[in-house]
Order: sequence, then structure tokens, then C-alpha cells
Amino acid sequence: MYRVFVIEDDEAISRLLCMNLSIAGYEPVPARDGQEALKMILNGDHFDVALLDVMLPGIDGFQLMEPLKAHSVPVIYLTAKNDLESKLTGLTSGAEDYIVKPFEIMELLVRMEKVLARHCSGGVVTFSDFTIFVEERTVLKGDRPIVLKPLEFDLLLFFIRNQNIALSREKILAEVWGMDFYGESRTIDIHVSQLRKKTGLSIVSIPRIGYRLETAP
Repeated sequence: MYRVFVIEDDEAISRLLCMNLSIAGYEPVPARDGQEALKMILNGDHFDVALLDVMLPGIDGFQLMEPLKAHSVPVIYLTAKNDLESKLTGLTSGAEDYIVKPFEIMELLVRMEKVLARHCSGGVVTFSDFTIFVEERTVLKGDRPIVLKPLEFDLLLFFIRNQNIALSREKILAEVWGMDFYGESRTIDIHVSQLRKKTGLSIVSIPRIGYRLETAP
């Protein structure tokens, strides 16, 4: 069942969206403001698509785009802002679609299905003796399953896609956590340590820079 992140501060609209999504066979997960949504994203909650309002209290929808992109969550904007500048901002920042309120639920469901078809195609990433099922968010080492927390899974994918490259803590935080670097290096250190223990990968520490996943030549 696909998880749909419904980021909408209008309670009536949020409830209507969640009800219709449930009827259509999706699992809606609501957030009522930008701060709540950001916290859920940084906690590593998994979402297959986000329905995102622009005008949110605290942190607006445009500001949430980067952390959502960093966690590979495709975004459809649902907003009353129908001016050309807002549409261009939304679409050029990486949104899959931009739908102006009011809208028909059936039209939204059709557009959402097209986005899910593009992004949730059951991709598989292989590396050494690891097989990573991206959609299912599961990992096998040989025939043995490796149980990873959501952020550990995201971190593993990031290292594999950037193997043998020195990655700064700033870049790791920005790409995996979806946030700017504010000196919280201990967060990365803990997650890297756990990932090493669970996978046995050679993730080496680079003094005063960050980490590198080393592979055999």
C-alpha cells in the first residue's frame, strides 16, 4: 500500500483528502503545518508521494521541497496560489505536478497514479553481495536480510551511489537528512557506526571532512 504524505493546514481539506485516499486504497499520513512535516521527514518516515500545500504556517511548501527531494519523495503541489510565478517556482524546484484548488478528486488520483508509476517501479540496486530493493526498502546481504532503520537505509543508498568519493558531513546531512549543516556531526557518526556494524562495509572516516565508502579495486 502506497503511503501518501498529506501536508495541508486546512483541516476540512486534509480530512477530505485523507478520506478519499483511504477509499482509493492508499495510506494517507497527514501533517498540519510545515514544522510538523519537516520533523516527520527528518525522522526518516517513508512516503511514496507528498501532496503539499504552499501556504503553510511556519515553514512553507516551497521550503519543504529540498528535504523531500533529499529523501526521494516526489511532490505534487495542491495550492490556491494560481499566479504564474508560484507555478514556475513549484515546477522548477522539482515538483512533479502543480494543481490549483479547487480540484476534482478523480483528477488528483489520476495524476498521482502517474507520478507513482514513474517513481515506484520496483527498482533494485546491487553492490558487491548486497541487493537493495528500493521500493520495498529492504536489503539482502547474500541471502541474509539486513534490518536497517529508515535513515540508515537512506545513508546506505547514498554511500553506494557515491562509492570511493570523499563525502563531507555537510553534504551527507544535506542529501540524507535534507537539512543544512549546523555542527551536529555526532548524528552522522552514530548512524555511520551502526551502518558499519550491520553491513560490514568499509566506510572510512576522513579527518576534518567526513566519510568515504571504499570498494575493492
